[in-house]
Amino acid sequence: MQSPTLSSPRLHLTPFSKEELALFHQMNTSPFVRQYLWDDEIIPLELAEQILDQNTRHFQDDQFGLWKITSKGTDNFIGYAGLWFFFEESQPQLIYALHPEAAGNGYATEAARLVIDYAFHELGFEYLLAATDKPHLASQAVARRLGMQQNRIESMDGKVTVFFRLEKKS
Repeated sequence: MQSPTLSSPRLHLTPFSKEELALFHQMNTSPFVRQYLWDDEIIPLELAEQILDQNTRHFQDDQFGLWKITSKGTDNFIGYAGLWFFFEESQPQLIYALHPEAAGNGYATEAARLVIDYAFHELGFEYLLAATDKPHLASQAVARRLGMQQNRIESMDGKVTVFFRLEKKS
């Protein structure tokens, strides 16, 4: 089965491939992204490679994972969005990350809407969760724009994490 691509008027989302390791690693080690997604740690190249290997398996087996976001107008790589397992949850959570130059233009919301629509209508999910560090107000604003409701706050490993939930509309 072919890996799903997603599209909106401004964005094109394609599954990240193993051949894009350098791009994926560079994105995740940028200070803007790693501040919240990686607790400000620079992840080793080997971890990025393991994630992309798992991403390939997820798309093959489950038809979801991390999609690379490119701008339709320029074909520039601006970030990624997708579904990934975190915090021992039974289904994957929504995740999104952008280059700092792309932030503030509605791209995260637009890409996340594509992933949400795909999860509800193609994968049959009944709900989606997203988690963000409490200080990451921009990410929380995206979750709220998506219609997600804050449903809990947890302290884990000395960090406070805010969880949001979105129910599928019948």
